[in-house]
Amino acid sequence: MNDTVSIGSSPRRIRQNNIVAALQTIYAHRSLSRADLARKLGMNRSSSGEIVAELTEGGFVQESDESGKQRLEHSRAGRPGIMLELVPDAAFFVGIEIGVEHISAAVVDLSAEVRACRKMAFDTPSSTVEAAVAQGVELIIGAMAKGMIGRCKGLGISAPAHIRPDGIVTLAPIIGWREVSLKEIGRSAFPAAVPIAVENDANAFAIGDSYRHGVSGVTLFLLMETGVGGGIMIDGKLFRGGHGLAGEIGHTLVPGSGGQKFEQLIGREVLIRQYREAIGRKHVDLQEFLGDVHDRVPAAVNIAETWSRHLAYALLQACRLLDPDRIVLGGSVASLYPMVAARVAVHMSEGQNIPFPMPEIVVDDDAEFGSAFGAACMLHQRFLSLESEEFGGEDGAPVQSATS
Repeated sequence: MNDTVSIGSSPRRIRQNNIVAALQTIYAHRSLSRADLARKLGMNRSSSGEIVAELTEGGFVQESDESGKQRLEHSRAGRPGIMLELVPDAAFFVGIEIGVEHISAAVVDLSAEVRACRKMAFDTPSSTVEAAVAQGVELIIGAMAKGMIGRCKGLGISAPAHIRPDGIVTLAPIIGWREVSLKEIGRSAFPAAVPIAVENDANAFAIGDSYRHGVSGVTLFLLMETGVGGGIMIDGKLFRGGHGLAGEIGHTLVPGSGGQKFEQLIGREVLIRQYREAIGRKHVDLQEFLGDVHDRVPAAVNIAETWSRHLAYALLQACRLLDPDRIVLGGSVASLYPMVAARVAVHMSEGQNIPFPMPEIVVDDDAEFGSAFGAACMLHQRFLSLESEEFGGEDGAPVQSATS
């Protein structure tokens, strides 16, 4: 991505844009020579070198020798070149997901690699918002090495809620929140003054998966926990709809179900409740159910078959509306899908008279931490953008040191 600016911008803005463009380019390529960086930025070597010098002095970029395949490829042309790469420990970004019955959290570094993650059981509906956020902060701070907090450059928080752009939760029926300033609560709870962003949990999941893999076309993301949330990415951009509620497939009513919503048929709690009733045990959890499905225990297989039928119906309706190229499943319940994927495919095939194209259906690489990872990625993305406060200093002022 080239963020160099047009003639007419102020020197300060030009400097900021070029710094951001350089960081984005190095991040996108992971390792880049000085000459290649200058070409991709559309700058001469001298101007590009000044930007690199600032970022190197600030501790965000470092030089390294080519290695491995690159070293072999370049050996015929002379000695290995010097490559530029980001310094992973220069900045960290925290993401916290507040779910219905759990809190998960993750930390990513400047290379967007996960450096720590944790998850705990938590009864959010019976807690205050302040207590839930404080618990999430305490959870991830306990996983961060000494010095990481001082280099933290952002906090992202996700929740199963409708959230306005100003960080106000207008409605979160599944956890009982209404008109809550989640951003301000996060600011009060976090031990460092950092930019904060809040997002719906399914949208954060969509952002994280797309950030990791890159997407084109239309992708539908389903986050399956107690509730079922959805996010839609179109050519790499989040589609929010007219009121920020696009993708909320979990709230769709299912014909013939007595007024039930999809999330009441395929969510975590219904699976656990049904299995407890089927085997007469009160303390069975999701992992035990999944293990019994894997081991082909009849009662578990029967419930999984019903689940696969409901999921197939939900996906068919979404496919007719969105025509997605790809569907990505996340959340703890997504672990069931690989064991019944063939049955879901059969039900989807049987559910349509006209053979519409079928999307690829996959489970996210790290389904249980996908929303927390996405929340952290939102701040990583902001840091490498013109919204970043890190590189917007006065004209000629050096880049702020990552270790200061």
